[in-house]
Amino acid sequence: MVIRRVLAPRIDFGALRRELDLPGSFPAAAQREADAAAADPPRSAVDRTDVPFVTIDPAGSRDLDQAMHLARRAGGGFRVTYAIADVAAHVRPGGALEEETWRRGQTIYLPDGTVPLHPGTLSEGAASLLPDVDRAAVVWTIDLDGDGATIAVHVERALVRSRAQLDYAGVQADADAGRLPEPIALLPDIGALLTARGLRRGAVNLPLPEQDVEPDGDGWRLVLRGPVPLEEHNAQISLLTGMAAADIMLAGRVGLLRTMPAPKPEAVERLRAAAAPLGVPWPDGVGPGEVIAGLDPTQPRAAAFIDQAAELMRGAAYTAFDGTLPEQPEHGGVAAAYAHVTAPLRRLADRYATEVCLALHDGREVPDWARSALPKLPEVTAATDRTASAATRGAIELAEAVLLEHRVGETFDAAVLDVDAPPNGRSRPGRPPGGTVALDDPPVRARCVGELPLGERIRVRLVTADPTTRTVAFERA
Repeated sequence: MVIRRVLAPRIDFGALRRELDLPGSFPAAAQREADAAAADPPRSAVDRTDVPFVTIDPAGSRDLDQAMHLARRAGGGFRVTYAIADVAAHVRPGGALEEETWRRGQTIYLPDGTVPLHPGTLSEGAASLLPDVDRAAVVWTIDLDGDGATIAVHVERALVRSRAQLDYAGVQADADAGRLPEPIALLPDIGALLTARGLRRGAVNLPLPEQDVEPDGDGWRLVLRGPVPLEEHNAQISLLTGMAAADIMLAGRVGLLRTMPAPKPEAVERLRAAAAPLGVPWPDGVGPGEVIAGLDPTQPRAAAFIDQAAELMRGAAYTAFDGTLPEQPEHGGVAAAYAHVTAPLRRLADRYATEVCLALHDGREVPDWARSALPKLPEVTAATDRTASAATRGAIELAEAVLLEHRVGETFDAAVLDVDAPPNGRSRPGRPPGGTVALDDPPVRARCVGELPLGERIRVRLVTADPTTRTVAFERA
């Protein structure tokens, strides 16, 4: 659902690319390997092309990692069949392409084009689960009981064929009209079951609107989107698979987990203290995830509370292990052990974690090329995560500054999302009070100086909009 969109002038993102030292074209040797792999697609002894998979992605996507089919089980419950692009079948261990993907780490998304993890001949071609073509995949078959609990997991390499490429807006419209296609007709039911199980475990999901910069003719749109229910249901299938993968690796005592400490009690107490002033009900015995799930993020007080809740989600990392289990194997946001295995076209780590799961499931030794990579992956992924975050943040900040460059001095309606918390309860000498505000129109989020009432609407005056430094700042009007 698009909440707001505003047209911005032409913007050059080249300086941001140079600042982040983002790679351009692939080295010739890596490109040749990709082209050769695309010309000679891998074969599989298992044929699952009879399963009518479909994909659900943002409109216009070509790097399609996942395809799903959902069905009821004869004995009750559900069967989730989830096909993931088999990238390892296309990338030769020790080759030039593998080396280049380690340099890149993940796909970086910028408004003027992606910096892909793999050449387009693979990521948007031979390895992508595009419709109406046979593709190599790693297929997860996960059986659930009637309450959504996992009762069986099977993983295998197979040949698959997607029947349709769907997008979130279209799928949500179909769901609202009661006409979801058969392969995903059960997605709202299964997604709701899995969400409820997660909340009972203590999972925390932050439904923050996403800010994007999109091309619009010769200019750009600054877009603020709120999450739609089908996106959350779709994400639950990925989380389900990631938890199944983590369980396999923990049982085999080797693997790569996505970890995060559970929310610290003092952080939960600070959030609880913020609830009453913001008018957010928090009944006794209810966890923060359940409180957040009941809020409307389009309302300013709820949005401020959700922004405060981001403090619960700190310390995410990749944790590799081999022989000795990690002391803290869980992801606090998921409230369970979890691994990234569902986006190998876009994330380097998923390729290796998937290979570990395949070997352990089959009772084979983990291949040396995958096992030896595990201890090196956390550092590489942490670095590329920082780069990806900087690229996303930098692009939005640049668009905001260009959009507002000629409006310095104007006043706007805004909601106060966050207020500076002075250390030890004392203000810093020489630092004026302030916080973060979100404008109603245009959809800009930036720092504001002044005494700010958390969760309230106020008027703010634009004092800085500098595209060179990508800086936007306001003061309370």
